[in-house]
Amino acid sequence: FVWNRRTTKIDPVTGREVPDDKAVVPLDVFVNPRPAEWPQADFIVGNPPFLGNKRMRDDLGDGYTETLRAAYPEMPESADFVMYWWHKGAGEVLAGRSRRFGFITTNSIKQTFNRRVVQGAMDRGLYLTFAIPDHPWVEGSDGAAVRIAMTVGASSLPKPEAKLHRVSSETVATDGENSVQLASDLGLIAPDLTTGPDVSAAQKLQGNTGVCFQGVILIGEAFRISEGEFAGLRLSPKNLPPVVRPHLGGKDVVQSHRNNFVIDLFGINEESEVRKLYPHLYEHLSLHVRPERLQNRDPKRRAQWWLFGRSNEAMRAALRKLRRYIVTVETSKHKPFIFVKEGVCPDHKLYAIASDDAFILGSLSSRIHGVWALAAGGTLEDRPTWTNTTCFLPFPFPDCTEKQKEKIRALAEELDAHRKRAQARHGIGLTDLYNVLEKVRRVGRGVPAEPRLTEDGSPYQLTAKEKLLHDQALVSTLRQLHDDLDAAVAAAYGWPWPLTEAEILERVVALNAVRAAEEAQGIVRWLRPDYQKPLFAGENQSALALTEAVGGALRPDKSSAKKSGRKAPPATKTKIAWPKGLAERVRAVEAALAAEEKPATAADLAARFSRAKTPDILEILQTLVTLGRARPGDAKGTFVR
Repeated sequence: FVWNRRTTKIDPVTGREVPDDKAVVPLDVFVNPRPAEWPQADFIVGNPPFLGNKRMRDDLGDGYTETLRAAYPEMPESADFVMYWWHKGAGEVLAGRSRRFGFITTNSIKQTFNRRVVQGAMDRGLYLTFAIPDHPWVEGSDGAAVRIAMTVGASSLPKPEAKLHRVSSETVATDGENSVQLASDLGLIAPDLTTGPDVSAAQKLQGNTGVCFQGVILIGEAFRISEGEFAGLRLSPKNLPPVVRPHLGGKDVVQSHRNNFVIDLFGINEESEVRKLYPHLYEHLSLHVRPERLQNRDPKRRAQWWLFGRSNEAMRAALRKLRRYIVTVETSKHKPFIFVKEGVCPDHKLYAIASDDAFILGSLSSRIHGVWALAAGGTLEDRPTWTNTTCFLPFPFPDCTEKQKEKIRALAEELDAHRKRAQARHGIGLTDLYNVLEKVRRVGRGVPAEPRLTEDGSPYQLTAKEKLLHDQALVSTLRQLHDDLDAAVAAAYGWPWPLTEAEILERVVALNAVRAAEEAQGIVRWLRPDYQKPLFAGENQSALALTEAVGGALRPDKSSAKKSGRKAPPATKTKIAWPKGLAERVRAVEAALAAEEKPATAADLAARFSRAKTPDILEILQTLVTLGRARPGDAKGTFVR
């Protein structure tokens, strides 16, 4: 039996509505569930129900939801209800029983949890002939505005050019209807409903593993407390117990900080211990969290009701020795990355990047990453979504010199301090701040920001409120900081600047492919090598696959030797045979440069080969720089991989 999800009762102590533990219904179990058979049709067209995966149990019931998922075991549980129609339509087309199918879905089809369904069908031979990834829609029942997507799938060879329509402008009329203008692109449509570089094909990079995490999931609002509740819980603001920690949510980052805290009892696995150590906190959670958690379907969450629904042990381990770390919001109009102090507990609406390095903050704050994340992350309604799997893990960070890193660090530190100063002095939210910055940029490009005239007759201006915010927050300085940071990050990649969005995506996708290929050969660029390598690197990880590239002469693997307790062997002095063909020479020089522990000159590398001439190696190094496969070192005449 399970709670009927509707009936509540009034708690006699707190006066709150809580689930009625006596209002239970049997959990229906359907024997031998099977997918419904559709009649054969040349074309399948539909507008299936818009129902998110988290609402399926509430609207369809536990029994039907479990039966549906049992009948389609290949479907991820995170997929929305509408995607079952999409999956089934794709199956009919791939089986040859239908020629094409077309469905209206929510625009969340582009997000990871739904995109897996599209990707799976395309891996089996389906292709999209038509798509509109984001279009306004008005619900007939309550007039609510939502965003939808339209897709048409087919299966035949050769693949013709597909047509992707994008909303270029839209205006809401007085009757509530939207007047929409579309722009079209021709080309193959990727699973994320884009054309051009296949962003969705980018691979996760091992070097980014174990650094980015979604925050904790409370499963119980009463875990969150304010300073106003301290007295009732016998808490002193000046001497808080370690289990009461500052809490940060999405609104705290992009709007104003609410100064909330959470009761975090992670590590205390016995109820009696909580009751003994923190009696007032135990009483609070017992009254306000326990009734709901006892109705939770997860047995562990029912049994350990005083703990968060997901405590995220891996994130805690990664953050343990850091004085600060980076956070960003999962879903928001703008994607600011900011530093927060150690000890702050991030909510599940935030992603925590376990690094205190301003170089990482600067790279993530650049336009290069912003364009990538916007294309890779998808949208929720009309707000871009940023996730670890789509935006962070595949992103190839710059591999550059320490001098270039220091420049990015300095700009990132100044950017972080500049924004925090404006927030602290004037209570300005980052969303408002970046709205004004966006408008200033549009006005600077001559793009209409608002349909009004200025006093001097120029066509566009900031409103009085925006002008005040601009002056208080020094938005023009913020703009310059971002411009300088963008240029510095582009230089760290060895790319010209500025670049168009299409050029950025082409270069990032191409670099991702290069890094993935290198990682397959053992060359991994760890973001936090001291933390990541003991967890994720194999015994021979740092060997860099130089054996295959140049026939031996590896530098010793000091990290592996240290880990195993063995003494690192001395570096070999045997010279490597200089290959005969140009292609083999390029690969040999690149691999030799990758094995160097510090910037090397052409002469340094020439000394590693028998019969190699320094001018020949210098020419190859300069070519590698042009191709973005190497970087000039800080000292003149040096190079780094």
